[in-house]
Amino acid sequence: MQIFKQIAPLKAFLRSTKCQGKSIGLVPTMGALHEGHLALFKTSKNENDITVGSIFVNPVQFNDPTDLAKYPRNFEKDVELLEAAGCDVLFSPENVEMYPAKATLSMDFGNLDKVMEGYFRPGHFSGVALVVSKLFNIVEPDQAYFGQKDWQQYAIIRRLVEDLNFDIRLHSVATMREEDGLAMSSRNARLSSEDRAKANVFFKGLLAGKSAFKAGASVKSARKKVRETVEVFPDVSLEYFELADSTNLNLLENVEQSERPIMCIAGYVGEVRLIDNMFLD
Repeated sequence: MQIFKQIAPLKAFLRSTKCQGKSIGLVPTMGALHEGHLALFKTSKNENDITVGSIFVNPVQFNDPTDLAKYPRNFEKDVELLEAAGCDVLFSPENVEMYPAKATLSMDFGNLDKVMEGYFRPGHFSGVALVVSKLFNIVEPDQAYFGQKDWQQYAIIRRLVEDLNFDIRLHSVATMREEDGLAMSSRNARLSSEDRAKANVFFKGLLAGKSAFKAGASVKSARKKVRETVEVFPDVSLEYFELADSTNLNLLENVEQSERPIMCIAGYVGEVRLIDNMFLD
């Protein structure tokens, strides 16, 4: 696996790769890799000649400096995992390489970035879209891979690709889960062993919501059932539970309003914020 820290040599290498007619798959990450990430790399390896992974903890998508400081980092272990997974190229720049000057560009995605994560983390998706745009321009991949757990992010990147005419095919890869249902996430590394034992309540909440909707419940009554399921410990809290159209992210009052609705959930276990989602089909 070749590791690049700077943009120019990476672009030169990939330009020669393109000239050979080889296809390129990109898997953008912020590191602290787990089996969910590795599933993205496996998918890319199966569908492209060259797989490029990126590890960059993007500062402009954090609206809480404390959250940025506490984001888990384990570069040496990540490199070992990527080499074992057969990743061909790793791009891991320093902040100054990606942002030689203070970032001032902001992006607005209408309703897509105003609800759920966008509502509780204002500015977050503008920062995500900025760094993803940079990575798309640097790597120029044929295909790019993202995890379903961050579905709202995927919906926004899909709009980004459409609006800016990126010639890239996007893929959302199904969420990988622990044996007890907890969605794999880099943030899980911040959970104490005691909190880890509680963290699958969000998965249980989604199952409770799905059961309620299948029984004909309204969003209001389903949300009540979800809250009762999640908030069974004093240090666990539900931030939101919403039913949304999976394409435009419009919040729904009932399942009949969308051809493919998705349930989205977020909350805290202690100080650690977790998100998850589940399609109803």
